[in-house]
Amino acid sequence: MEIVFGVLALFVIIILMKGIRVIQQAETMIIERLGRYHRTLESGINVIIPIIDKPRNIDWRYVRTDPAGKNLYVATKTPKIDLRETVYDFPRQGVITRDNVTIEINALLYFQVVDPFKSLYEISNLPDAIQKLTQTTLRNVIGALELDETLTSRDTINGKLREILDEASGKWGVKVNRVELQDIIPPRDIQEAMEKQMRAERERRATILTAEASKTAAVLESEGLREAEVNRAEGVKRSQVLIAEGEAEARKAVASAEAEAIRLVTQTVKESGGDPVQYLVAIRYVEAMKEMAANGNKTVFMPYEASGVMGSLGALKHIFDAKG
Repeated sequence: MEIVFGVLALFVIIILMKGIRVIQQAETMIIERLGRYHRTLESGINVIIPIIDKPRNIDWRYVRTDPAGKNLYVATKTPKIDLRETVYDFPRQGVITRDNVTIEINALLYFQVVDPFKSLYEISNLPDAIQKLTQTTLRNVIGALELDETLTSRDTINGKLREILDEASGKWGVKVNRVELQDIIPPRDIQEAMEKQMRAERERRATILTAEASKTAAVLESEGLREAEVNRAEGVKRSQVLIAEGEAEARKAVASAEAEAIRLVTQTVKESGGDPVQYLVAIRYVEAMKEMAANGNKTVFMPYEASGVMGSLGALKHIFDAKG
């Protein structure tokens, strides 16, 4: 009897232990009673009826790191459903663009289970379904774009993928938050052609920049020469104006001095009783003869009237000497 009671007590303890379920934060569990959905357990301690209530397993994937440091996704069945955001790194796959270029794309998917009931009862294998849906949607989106658009429109592709996947996976109780394209790898010959194109584009830009720099330098040089010529012309003009003004002032001064001298001579000649006109003409004759003699002329021809003028000049000289 003691053995029987001991076995019964052990059985009761095991049953009680199986009836207590501890659910961690951000996790949940689906309980079925006699094969039908009963309830969804919350975080913390939950009590169920053993044998009658059983948790329903869900297909899931978790990350495991191999000795080489590479992340591996391992498929398993677990009664606990993770409500946190989960990331799936799908293997690289080949897709064809609209211009018939085969490229390899590696995508990342960030999703979260928001309805555990739907994620368990609306789809048989949630991770596999999400992967297949992502791959087919990616082929459809890339197939509508050309290679250049695919390489330059990652944000657009990510937005389209997220929108389509979120709408398609909504009935599975899943919310797709983000889709990221990690790598877009075109064929080797396409890469070489793109590198040549980029090199040619850089050379073209360099040539354009050099030409624009030469053009700017030529324009600046011509403007500098023009400004220099203008400044030089302004300087010459100003110099000539100043010279002309100086000559005019000098001539005015000379003319004023000559006029004053003539006035004084005329006044003196008149006071002496002589003819001022004859005196001035005689002075001009004398100056002219000096210039002719200075030029080396040996023979000087004088008009007949010059003797009278010279005589008048001699008479005036005697008068000036007398007044002396």
